[in-house]
Amino acid sequence: MVLLLQNSKMNYRAWNHRCWLVSYMPEAQVLHELQKSRDWAGLHVADNSCFHYRTRLLLRMVEDLQHSQDPNSLSSAELQQLLKEELDWVGSLIMRYVGREALWLHRRFLSVLWMKYFATCDLNISGPLCCESTDICDNSKFVDNELKLYEACTIIPDNDFEDYQAQAIYSATYIIWLAKRMPESFGVELQKKAEGGKLKRLLEKLCPGKSFLWDSLTGHF
Repeated sequence: MVLLLQNSKMNYRAWNHRCWLVSYMPEAQVLHELQKSRDWAGLHVADNSCFHYRTRLLLRMVEDLQHSQDPNSLSSAELQQLLKEELDWVGSLIMRYVGREALWLHRRFLSVLWMKYFATCDLNISGPLCCESTDICDNSKFVDNELKLYEACTIIPDNDFEDYQAQAIYSATYIIWLAKRMPESFGVELQKKAEGGKLKRLLEKLCPGKSFLWDSLTGHF
């Protein structure tokens, strides 16, 4: 399978089969695959199939943490740290490889995973997925980090390089998407800090032919 992927890059069927195999992997191999596939993903940032594979690996880790009785299994703190590292790594790839949609789609998945399992954790309640680090699960810090990425990605130093414009659009639509999916109080905080009017003007300037879509997306922003 590894040889097939190496000889036929962006092979959807091979990656899809590999995703199917994740269900049958022992926990140690799941972690190994996450680490090993990182190098490939970093060199093939347009290959959405590889990021989909990493998505499946991370979901398997969450499933194992929820149901495993093995004391040697991955702990909640270790999974939270892995998620933080994945967010940081994808952020660095976004800044390095401008205008790659696969990276923004993977970040959306990571944000959903964070919000679903860690964002609403009560630090006074114990449980398999409860947050053990305010540095990782602090909602305000998460909002600030995403806004910093958004602001960095909406700077367009060269109007002739279309990838910068694509990056700005992906970044702006990501923030709109994120604000609608965060817990209400933090969604409101994100909307205020992102300055909805400024965001809408940016989208209309970059892609005026979709003004109706931008009106619809930012209507309650």
